[in-house]
Amino acid sequence: MNDRIPLAIATRLLSAFLFATMNAVIKLAQAHGASLGEILFYRQFVAAILVGTVVVAGPGARSLKTAKFPAHVLRAVVGLSAMACTFSAILALPLAEATTLGFTMPIFATILGALILREKTGIHRWGAVVLGFVGVLIVAQPGAANFPIWGAVAGLAGAFLTAMVSILLRQISRTEQTLTIVFWFSTLSLLPLGLVYAYAAQAHPPVTWLLMIGVGALGGVAQLAMTSALGLGPVSVVAPMDYSSLIWAAVYGWVIFAVLPDAATWIGAPVIVASGLYIVWREHIRRRTDIQQTMAQGVG
Repeated sequence: MNDRIPLAIATRLLSAFLFATMNAVIKLAQAHGASLGEILFYRQFVAAILVGTVVVAGPGARSLKTAKFPAHVLRAVVGLSAMACTFSAILALPLAEATTLGFTMPIFATILGALILREKTGIHRWGAVVLGFVGVLIVAQPGAANFPIWGAVAGLAGAFLTAMVSILLRQISRTEQTLTIVFWFSTLSLLPLGLVYAYAAQAHPPVTWLLMIGVGALGGVAQLAMTSALGLGPVSVVAPMDYSSLIWAAVYGWVIFAVLPDAATWIGAPVIVASGLYIVWREHIRRRTDIQQTMAQGVG
C-alpha cells in the first residue's frame, strides 16, 4: 500500500491544480458575460457527462443503484448550495482571498463533527479552531473598504456547507461507492440548475461558451482526481495537498488578473493553513489511537 502513496499525493496535487484553474476560468467566464447561474449549470452538466462516461466505461450502470436516494438528494441540496456560495466568493473576491477562505472547511468540519456526530474533540483541535478564525479575521479585515464583506460571508458559507457535505458523506460512504455518490450529485443538481439556466440563459460569443464548458470539464476531472487520490492513500496524507491550490490562485491572480494578495492575506493565510493542517494531523492521531485500542481489545 505504501508504494501507492506517491501516486496518491501526485493525484491530489493534480486535483488542486485543476480546481484552482477552474476557479480562474470562472472569473474569466464572468468577465466575458456569463452569469453565476449559467456557470453553475455548465459546471454540473459537463461534469455529469464525464462521470457518466467513466461509469459506463468502468463498473457499469448497475453500480449506480442505491438504497439511499433521499440521502443523495440531501447531499445534492447542500452540495449545490455550497458550490453556489463558493462560486459567488470567487466572483466577488481576488482568487487568493477566495481560496484562503475555502480553507476554513476543516475548522467547520471539526465543529460540526463535535456537535452532530458527537466526536471527541480535545483542547488541541478546539485551539486550532480558534486559531483558524483568528486567521479569518486577519484575511477578511472586517470594516476594510477594499474587501467586500458579502464576498467573505459567501466564502465562509461555502466552507461551512462543504463541511456539512463532508459530514453527510461519512454517513453515505458507509454503503455507497464514491463514483455512485459523485454521479448522483452531478445528476440531481441538474434538476434545479436546469430551471435556473432556463431563466438565466443568454446569447454569448464562442469564447464564453468555451469558458463555461471548460469550467465543467476542469471541475469534473478535478473531482475524479480528488476521488481517486482517496482510494490510493489515507486522508491524512492526501488532504494537506489541497493547500497547494493557494499557490496556483496567487499565480493566476497575478498573471491573468494583475492582482496580488495583499499583506493581510499573506499573514492570515498561513494561520488558516496551519490550523487546518493541525486539525488533519490530530484527526490522524485520533484514528490511529482508536485502531490500536480496538486491536488491543481484540487481542485481550
